[in-house]
Amino acid sequence: MSTGEGPGCGAWIGVEDRYCCSAEGLRRYRTGLRCPLHTPAAEAGRPESPEGPGWPTAAWSAPSPLSSSAVIDERAVASGKRRSSPSTYRAAQAAIKARKDSSDGHQQQ
Repeated sequence: MSTGEGPGCGAWIGVEDRYCCSAEGLRRYRTGLRCPLHTPAAEAGRPESPEGPGWPTAAWSAPSPLSSSAVIDERAVASGKRRSSPSTYRAAQAAIKARKDSSDGHQQQ
């Protein structure tokens, strides 16, 4: 006796006392693989939703802290107000110092 677990539709057909086991047009649902006749929408008497790409990736993903690192103000890093690695801290301090040195040179001329 089949358990409905296998390569075909796992819908139980109670009147016939068997699983469907159709292998055509299968789609995966929470309840398992289903053929077009036994999808949750078909069993509820609703039309099938159209196939498509689904939700955009950004709809389900949280912003990465790595992508927000580009927004970090180097002055905040250089002042020590924002945490960073020692090498990033030194690089930010050097960038600020270089910027200050170049602006001081323009003022003296």
